Amino acid sequence: MSRRIEVYAGTAGHSAWFSEDRGETWLHPNSHSGMYLEARVWTFSSHPARPGVLHAGTDMGIHRWDESTTRWTPVPSPLADVWALAQSPVDPDVLYAGGRPAAVYCSEDGGASWRPFDLPGAAAFSPINQGPTRVTQILVDPVDPDVLWATIEIGGIYRSGDRGRTWEPRNEGLVSLDVHGIAVLRKPGGVRTILATTNRGLHRSDDDGGHWTFQQLDSPWQYTRAVVPRADTDRIVFLTNGNGPPGSDARLLRSTDHGDTWQPVPLPGRLNSTLWCIATHPSDPMLLFACTNLGQLFRSVDGGDQWERLPHEFGEVRALHWRMADIPPSRPPHSITVRN
Repeated sequence: MSRRIEVYAGTAGHSAWFSEDRGETWLHPNSHSGMYLEARVWTFSSHPARPGVLHAGTDMGIHRWDESTTRWTPVPSPLADVWALAQSPVDPDVLYAGGRPAAVYCSEDGGASWRPFDLPGAAAFSPINQGPTRVTQILVDPVDPDVLWATIEIGGIYRSGDRGRTWEPRNEGLVSLDVHGIAVLRKPGGVRTILATTNRGLHRSDDDGGHWTFQQLDSPWQYTRAVVPRADTDRIVFLTNGNGPPGSDARLLRSTDHGDTWQPVPLPGRLNSTLWCIATHPSDPMLLFACTNLGQLFRSVDGGDQWERLPHEFGEVRALHWRMADIPPSRPPHSITVRN
């Protein structure tokens, strides 16, 4: 069994792409691999205890990639359009899935069966954007795995303290319920800060989501998307910022003090849209990937100090993920339709 870095990009209309060389070139598994070639892929999830398996949330449900067969297999679930996936850090068979319209489900047997969670007051439709609401992120609290967080666009923030059996909204102080992402930061002395991103700006909470405070950014725009601590330390946090969806300009912001202050990190060239995703992994915290909404890709190999633009450019990227994958010696090669 060999182990190597695999990078994944989820696109809005061209399914999932893989890179075996840290983003330099990309493979597009063909339709025989089990996923519709024009699927929209919103999210990925993997677990270190299952290095041969990857899950993807798509507009055609959940799919599981198996490195031993190089195939996607549909995972039956009650959700047709899956925007958020997460796995328990202590048990890879515990899957959480969030969908559009907004709903959250849990499987404790690797996807064989599912049960719904009750999010009180969560609406399926938003009159603000005249469309269905959607779960943008599910986060297992890194301090207490019994605590779950779910962010909804457009519907606010929900918290569970008992692994999803009961939930409550945590929206006091939010200037917008159009929530995109969330991060729980562990600070010295057992103190913790929670950051949440919205269409109208960054928010922070120092009381476990009991109250949120708007945090003004020194940026031309307040629109924020992903907030991601680097895999080796919660002191260093990355924030994607831009002038809207998809937008026409952006900044990558970084904090080195647990989100208290933010500084721009230069990215090469002119950005074509709002920065959307950041991908980090504990197996190599110095290796980071970022993308814009309209498909530009960037890589850092020094923990986020310096970035380079990668040669491939997608039409639209909605998810970015990397991991250490176990590749069986007898595994058939990727079947591909496009290689750049």
